[in-house]
Amino acid sequence: MEQKALTEKAIELLKELISIQSFSSEEDKTADAIEKWFQAFDIPFKRKINNVFAVNKYFDESKPTLLLNSHHDTVKPNQAYTKDPFHPHIENGKLYGLGSNDAGGCLVSLLATFTHFYESESLNHNILMVASMEEESAGNNSLRGLLPDLPNIDVAIVGEPTLLDLAIAEKGLIVFDAVVKGTPSHAAHPNTDNAIYNTIEVLEWFKNYEFEKVSESLGAVKLTVTQINAGSQHNVVPSQVDLVIDVRVNDKYTNAEIAEILKLEAPCELKERSLRLNSSAIDKNHPLVKSGIKLGRKTYGSPTLSDQAALNCQSLKLGPGDSTRSHSADEYIYVHEIEEGIDLYIKILEGFLH
Repeated sequence: MEQKALTEKAIELLKELISIQSFSSEEDKTADAIEKWFQAFDIPFKRKINNVFAVNKYFDESKPTLLLNSHHDTVKPNQAYTKDPFHPHIENGKLYGLGSNDAGGCLVSLLATFTHFYESESLNHNILMVASMEEESAGNNSLRGLLPDLPNIDVAIVGEPTLLDLAIAEKGLIVFDAVVKGTPSHAAHPNTDNAIYNTIEVLEWFKNYEFEKVSESLGAVKLTVTQINAGSQHNVVPSQVDLVIDVRVNDKYTNAEIAEILKLEAPCELKERSLRLNSSAIDKNHPLVKSGIKLGRKTYGSPTLSDQAALNCQSLKLGPGDSTRSHSADEYIYVHEIEEGIDLYIKILEGFLH
């Protein structure tokens, strides 16, 4: 099928996906729609829960494998929506609907690209296409949970909205629960160990703390206090203050290293929730990146998290749409962005796979 017709079918699939509620862990109906795409092109596929995946026709175990991945779950629409989030419609070139930008446009563009190359012979890499679930919730059944069922992956393109520039690195994430302790008392009595007052010094420490290593593509590690909770009534000084710390990790540290440093140096008790969401990167001289640069695309480091965090191989984040529209009210993607996305994916892979 020629590229123009394939693009039209991809846009129609995106409209269908938008019309189906597919919150994380509730993607069964969008998985059904993706199955129909593969069936329409006579492409054998597999499904595990709501993950749908396939390999190219001439898959060869002796060759390295390129993963094409994006997700079909969404967050819940926020209260600021003025349009029906499940009504796909085009206004002034914008296709509106929940999940249109994050990451439906990327997903259908990658599906079209995979289909374009499906019957190609003599490629230097196999192609594995995965439409994954539970990305938004980083669930156990997401790409991370699917990896044992997949062929070994050597390099990946993860479809997320990047304005079609090349995100050659992505920050990791650690969430810490912190406790600042003090002495509980009646508010009427003197207390030189008030946990809330003790928190002032701790907050200043977090505000001013800087990690030594700065990344060329991702900048510094970003540490932010995002939640604070203490006290139950006006006349009782609480025994502790609970904080939540959001840490965005660059590619100069592993999450385990960050946790070790903060636990040693922070002036309060810290406990990490998980260390599994590490930063991701791909060598700027990797042939996949060089293929994109030849086509005039810029490289940058992404501050947002994706399914790249599940992968141990080099990976590139790339896709149509704008990350700043993700999770916003009246989400949309321009139709021309999808057209350009499919065209760019195909041209990058033509430069990489042959």
